[in-house]
Amino acid sequence: MTIADIKKTTETKMGQSIAAFSNSLTKIRTGRPSPALLDTVQVDYYGSMVPISQVANVSLLDARTLSVQPWEKPMAAKIEKAIRDSDLGLNPSSMGELIRVPMPPMSEERRKELTKVVRTEGEAAKVAVRNLRRDANESVKKLVKDKLASEDDQKRAEADIQKVTDSRITEIDKLIASKEQEIMAV
Repeated sequence: MTIADIKKTTETKMGQSIAAFSNSLTKIRTGRPSPALLDTVQVDYYGSMVPISQVANVSLLDARTLSVQPWEKPMAAKIEKAIRDSDLGLNPSSMGELIRVPMPPMSEERRKELTKVVRTEGEAAKVAVRNLRRDANESVKKLVKDKLASEDDQKRAEADIQKVTDSRITEIDKLIASKEQEIMAV
């Protein structure tokens, strides 16, 4: 493996870490509803647990309400129960085949709790990026130790890896700030 390979692999993995962090942010509730909010809710579908999005169409009904349209009639009751039993604090109501999920307004205290959750998730993403930097630097040092690269190459590679790490951490900080702003908006 060459230094260029190490850099490329590290950049790719850091990008994947940020994508995973960004994905986890979509599951954190903000002031307005998002169909992604129900992605974590599992429903019993003929003996196996599957996400609601695999057994129903989840969409926005209006600014404060999600609608869940099951593809099979008998699933409506199971979906409604799964949403009610989830830790999201939602109270769905059936209207024939359509399940309405009204979003209660969040209290100031709950908003502050959610910003702490976002910061914690962000810190975990930063740690993942820093661990990737450490692994890359160790791989470069091993190349130098095995006499496959010079010490000058090592210094340049470590500087390049640090630049990528800094840019990824800045990206994470921006994601955290925008999500906090979204949560605190009334």
